[in-house]
Amino acid sequence: MIGEAAVGGGRRIATREEEEKTQMTIREVMEYVDGKVLIGEDRLDDRVDTACGSDLMSDVLAFVKEKAVLITGLINPHVVRTSEMLDITCIVFARGKIPTDEILEMADEVGITVISTPLTTYTACGELYIHGLPGSKRRKKAEDQ
Repeated sequence: MIGEAAVGGGRRIATREEEEKTQMTIREVMEYVDGKVLIGEDRLDDRVDTACGSDLMSDVLAFVKEKAVLITGLINPHVVRTSEMLDITCIVFARGKIPTDEILEMADEVGITVISTPLTTYTACGELYIHGLPGSKRRKKAEDQ
């Protein structure tokens, strides 16, 4: 059992193969979290594979893979730097937070779409999950591979 998938108004457990195939566009992310695009309007049709909600960038480093959405309430340049290192496609700032112009410029320069949502991190993650976007799994360490 991996996660729940919506089926005809009900729920069932999604298989690992279904979760691996699940993708969502940034436009869909924006709609599901009732968000507003702050930077990256031209990238709304880019696809994402997973999502992660965290204010701890050390957790993001441990769990997130490329082509992910990061949902956070933390607003500082470190969020963009961490996202760039991991090839995160989109950052969603929770609780209506709006980053500074400096942070928005940094994100735009590296091709990261930035969205603001009035939802909490927990609720935004839940909305994406129930619409089919799986969460990130712990990254494998070199010795585990």
